[in-house]
Amino acid sequence: MRVFTLVLALLTIVGEIEGQVTKDSFGKTADGTPVDIYTLKSGPIEARILTYGGIIQSLKIPDKSGKSADVVLGFDSIDGYAGVKPNPAYFGALIGRYGNRIGGGKFALGGHTWHTPVNEGVNTLHGGTQGFDKRVWKAREIPHGVELTLVSPDGDQGFPGTLTAVVRYTLAGKELKIDYSATTDKDTVVNLTNHSYFNLAGQGKGDILQNQVKINASRYTPVDEHLIPTGELAPVEGTPFDFRKPTAVGARINDDHEQLKRAKGYDHNWVLEGGRGTLREAAEVYEPSSGRVLTVLTDQPGVQFYTGNFLDGTITGKEGKVYGHRTALCLETQHFPDSPNHPAFPSTELKPGETYHTVTVFRFSAR
Repeated sequence: MRVFTLVLALLTIVGEIEGQVTKDSFGKTADGTPVDIYTLKSGPIEARILTYGGIIQSLKIPDKSGKSADVVLGFDSIDGYAGVKPNPAYFGALIGRYGNRIGGGKFALGGHTWHTPVNEGVNTLHGGTQGFDKRVWKAREIPHGVELTLVSPDGDQGFPGTLTAVVRYTLAGKELKIDYSATTDKDTVVNLTNHSYFNLAGQGKGDILQNQVKINASRYTPVDEHLIPTGELAPVEGTPFDFRKPTAVGARINDDHEQLKRAKGYDHNWVLEGGRGTLREAAEVYEPSSGRVLTVLTDQPGVQFYTGNFLDGTITGKEGKVYGHRTALCLETQHFPDSPNHPAFPSTELKPGETYHTVTVFRFSAR
């Protein structure tokens, strides 16, 4: 009986650890709005999610010897995210209403041209000057996670329609799942993603040039001098963009290739294999020193692979770590950049009565 009772108690403790969700204060924004942080735990894995920007503030995962480290870039306090220069690199943030770039800050929809704020040269980047990454989302605890809700009014950043976005972060087993949904009351465009910067050796621990990356794509979308897709779906075969087999990030990143020169490295959209709307493996990253592996699954048509080309050592992040050139990488699941201006690309239009829905999973392991 005593053995049975002990086993039952241990199982209960394990169950609590697997699905544990706690909420704490993370300070206030400049206007006094409270910001909370939700901590999700599943065994040795821990994710911390902010209500400000829906940001993944911390993500701790074990290496091949069982030692945990925080593998995402970010800040220790709300000031880094919402201070004088709020989160300039979009560390860990939910991106919307339209992730990535809209060329010229305009697009046509419903016989009307809509103008959005230009905040990267001539482009609208990541939803404009006040994108979803700079809003405080409403939050509630759900099993294994947190549900975030944001209502973006008609005309917000120039986009038509009142958009209600709901994003659910859940951590179960060795997977952090991001479930996105949205509805609108007018025809609009939407492209939501997460902008986490990963360094699987640990945040602030060197560059990512030795990371082995695999991307399940035989085509990518080349860009012009403004980093806007030309409309071509170019083959990766015979180019530095071929990651169909695991390849070190730094193996070809400095090749004499016009696309690499334009983006100062990799900052491009890959056209994923497999049926759109089907959850499938998009990419894998292996960090050899720690043995940590990140596998990205999504039902989206594309993924933006970005190698931290614009990190330049001017940002000091968590634990006083200085984020230098190419010290992290991003894999942003998405529709293609500038899709509203490319009718041949998969559509990002959302109409009243429809529900935008997409899922991305970050799966962790070690070898």
